[in-house]
Amino acid sequence: MTLAPRALRIPALGVDTRAWIYGADAGETLLLVHGFRGDHHGLAGIAARIAALRPELRIVVPDLPGFGESPAIPGRSHDLALYGEWLRAVADAVAPDGFDVLGHSFGSLVVAAAISQGLHPRRLILINPISSPALAGPQAALTQLAIGYYRAAELLPDRAARSLLGHPAIVRVMSEVMAKTRDPELRAWIHDQHARYFSTFADPSTLLEAFRASVSHTVVEHSSAFTMPTLVIAGERDDITPLVKQLDLQRRVRGSQLRIVPGSGHLVHYEAVHDAAAYVVEFIAPLSVASPGTRTIASAPAFGGSA
Repeated sequence: MTLAPRALRIPALGVDTRAWIYGADAGETLLLVHGFRGDHHGLAGIAARIAALRPELRIVVPDLPGFGESPAIPGRSHDLALYGEWLRAVADAVAPDGFDVLGHSFGSLVVAAAISQGLHPRRLILINPISSPALAGPQAALTQLAIGYYRAAELLPDRAARSLLGHPAIVRVMSEVMAKTRDPELRAWIHDQHARYFSTFADPSTLLEAFRASVSHTVVEHSSAFTMPTLVIAGERDDITPLVKQLDLQRRVRGSQLRIVPGSGHLVHYEAVHDAAAYVVEFIAPLSVASPGTRTIASAPAFGGSA
């Protein structure tokens, strides 16, 4: 039977990062890094499913600094370099003997930055990685609008800023745009998850710093450092990074694998939990039995997940 997640405090950069362990309390470790504005709940479904498939694994899911229950790092700008440094400190604390790492969306940028700084995971998994610049191309206007939204919030008093940033109508619009599933029950659950956990940030300034980091960099900037076995899981209908850019990332990373989830978008971690977990479990099987070379594989269109 899979154990319920257990809370953990990890000293990192002068504060205690909050994290949750799924699966075993000791053994081979898999670190999961969530995306922008979320917290560990966003990857809870994948973590729980992986633990059910491989109960001997130790799966650690921290809240990023300034999000969820993890405090912001005092006196530091929450840019990508800071988040990379933080992940290196977390990995050193929880898995000094080695680990695999998974990053979703903004978490893919955090993982990529940490690897370019010297993080050495055994294997790398990127779900919906940010592989194209948000400040250029077809999404540039929307990105600039979002920057103005966050900047306006920063100018407001804290209470008013929190009210604007966490306004239920704005959060719901974001959720409606990103969700691609037509399953009404799953769609309602996704909206509920965003309503519950999309506004658990430390303060508006930290949120704006993290947002700027999320739209100012791409995983491709760091891809030359991906010398470890690498798996990319991409939603076919991702509005944040078009599929063609994920194919380009795969070509840049020698020997990498790409799994495409038909019908899903940027919310693979909600819309295709079972598919994503199965791909991860297959990928982190012993390297001695892993297939060499590059593969591009589309999944069966299966949707569903739970927290």
